Amino acid sequence: MRIGLVGVGRIGASHAKVLRDHPDVTDVVLADVDADRAAQVAAELGVRAVAAPEDAYVDVDAVVIAAATSAHAELIVAAAQAGLPVFCEKPVAPDIAGTVRVRDEVERAGIPNQIGFMRRFDAGYTAAREALRSGKLGELRRVHMVTADAEPPPAGYVPHSGGIFRDCHVHDFDILRWVTDRDVVEVYAIGANRGASYFGEANDVDQSAAVLTLDDGTLATVQGSRYNGGGYDVRMEVAGTEATYAVGLDDNTALTSAEPDVNFPGGTPYREFWSRFLPAYEAEINAFIDVARGTLPSPCTVADALEGFYISEAATRSRLEHRPVRLEEVRAA
Repeated sequence: MRIGLVGVGRIGASHAKVLRDHPDVTDVVLADVDADRAAQVAAELGVRAVAAPEDAYVDVDAVVIAAATSAHAELIVAAAQAGLPVFCEKPVAPDIAGTVRVRDEVERAGIPNQIGFMRRFDAGYTAAREALRSGKLGELRRVHMVTADAEPPPAGYVPHSGGIFRDCHVHDFDILRWVTDRDVVEVYAIGANRGASYFGEANDVDQSAAVLTLDDGTLATVQGSRYNGGGYDVRMEVAGTEATYAVGLDDNTALTSAEPDVNFPGGTPYREFWSRFLPAYEAEINAFIDVARGTLPSPCTVADALEGFYISEAATRSRLEHRPVRLEEVRAA
């Protein structure tokens, strides 16, 4: 199988290595708006580079997109128009209208498509999902999620990020739907600014919280922070009538027990997403090879990604307008 890859930053270069090492991939073609960067990464990995992103769509069997966020939508549409299976990092597009347009394009073309919500490939989230489906947890009663960064993003990133609920918590919203197999029907979200002024200047927040009501009445909560001094903290509690599973609770969790004589967690806390989720990033690309050749249904389509974006939009609107927002309101907009 021949794979074109557009975008060779940290994530793109990692994806390229996974593709190169896959036994069924015979050719990897790298492209980037910075052609010199593409050539450098290609030389390091022993694969090919081409001069421009559009050249990565020529004489290949599928395309992987890890380019800048602003380019995602048009690169996915180009793959659809070329009839090529496509993987793309999130987000699909910067807004709902753009995401709907891309969804319609890929569905019209009938191409296999996968969006990179890597938590679906994390061992802990997978175990929680299976425990809930098997009945081991009993009936679902409560979900709590945390996503907290050890250090804030740079000032120049925030105005174009879409805000904390679209940029950061969309991962929580996607994994909530995936683990529970339920839809969100209402969101109430709030936020605060306790750090640098550039968050408020961009009409964003650096601390966040939300209550989400699922379609079976279950309440889920999410909390977030751009300033978590203990480290990079991503966790999920899934509580049922028989048991509770905690995702992300391991020796490197960014927590310190206040209980006497308790030394867990005892390892070095994660500081960023890459070390925490590298195995999941690798697994999602290996899965895409099977998606592209038609032997595996897509684990996360553009349509799935749109559902998470609807929740992010509802949370953003709720925070800005200080009221609960129903998902049906967002869908109808």
